[in-house]
Amino acid sequence: MNRLRIAVICPHFEPDTAPTGDVMTRIVHELAARGHELHVVTSLPWYRTHSIEPGWEGRRVRRETTPWGSITRVDPFPGGDKRNLLRRALGFAGFSVLTGVLSWRGGRVDAVIAMSPPLTLGLTGWTTHLVRRGPLVFNIQDVFPDAAVRTGAITNRWVIAAARRLERLSYHRAAAVTVLSDDLRDNVAAKMRPSERRRVHVIPNFVDVDAIVPSDRSAPLRAELGIGDGPLVVYSGNVGFSQSLELMLAAARELPEVTFLVSGDGSAKASLVEAAAEQGLPNVRFSGYQPKERLVELLGIADLHVVPLKAGLGSVSVPSKTYSILAAGRPILASIDPGTEVQRLLEASGAGVAVAPDRPDLFVAALRELLADPAALAARGAAGRDFVERCASPAVVAERYEQLISDLARDGSGRCRPFSGADR
Repeated sequence: MNRLRIAVICPHFEPDTAPTGDVMTRIVHELAARGHELHVVTSLPWYRTHSIEPGWEGRRVRRETTPWGSITRVDPFPGGDKRNLLRRALGFAGFSVLTGVLSWRGGRVDAVIAMSPPLTLGLTGWTTHLVRRGPLVFNIQDVFPDAAVRTGAITNRWVIAAARRLERLSYHRAAAVTVLSDDLRDNVAAKMRPSERRRVHVIPNFVDVDAIVPSDRSAPLRAELGIGDGPLVVYSGNVGFSQSLELMLAAARELPEVTFLVSGDGSAKASLVEAAAEQGLPNVRFSGYQPKERLVELLGIADLHVVPLKAGLGSVSVPSKTYSILAAGRPILASIDPGTEVQRLLEASGAGVAVAPDRPDLFVAALRELLADPAALAARGAAGRDFVERCASPAVVAERYEQLISDLARDGSGRCRPFSGADR
């Protein structure tokens, strides 16, 4: 295959700690290993504390040359309070404009890959396509604004209408839209003209099975967090309003012999900590994000991980942590919309169980049954590890992106299209 020259626009990239940053970082490195040239425009590292990391302050733009191309990092204009949606929206807009201006440099490319969220990077990618001519591949990690609307994070009808218009414009500007599951494909395709729904492609995320491996459940992190040798159930990731983490509290009341760990930060954490204290639940523990170098240890100390999404969100989001948990050889209990991607993944791999969302009774019953048979639980974990080794490697995912870009170049699907009233 001919060497491709690709512009990549994404909100996070190594050494930033966001899961979507891990995804795009590995895709870039896999494509580079296949001989392609890539030029990344992203943010300065900021995800962990929602402020620019120490050592990266002082300059709004930083550039570096790499063996495979370049990385340009720009100020993400972070806001400390994730609950301030106006401040976050303004920050995303400023970041998207600055990213767009910087991504126009460098001459013609064979493709532009832009990642959402934030949704604004769709139009950033489109303007970059206009300048640099390569077809736009719009990578959707979560469907916005659907998730924010369904959780009540956005209620203003004018804001919702504007976001939905931007969403449709972004989809129609792209030569291809990539999503993580059949559910997301159906969601996105329903918002496009029937003649253009063929532009939506399912390319799932992957997991680095070399970096994330099964580890000892008695690793030092248990003792550091004050957790004994008893059964441990873990939720790790963003502690936001999309996750039904009240289920952890309900289970802790019913199963006092089990320790429940919530590892992460987010806009819903303070209220969850307060609720656990008010209910007198000493078997519920909280910790912040663990550094990337301790991810394997965090995943490994659990006997069982939970993936809880509120009702209505299973078709608009596929938690990337799911694949990491499977790679760590640990089973999963998901509380999620029936018939959606996570449930199908657990059924295909044999790695866990899914129950209907926001049902404490079903969640607790499934948890009790799973923990009652440690041998069967371990077998589920082993089955998940086997599944991702066979089906979710980074090389396979990179090859699919490579093939998609080559197909777009061959059939001319990347040509510029003007705005039209039909996009409204």
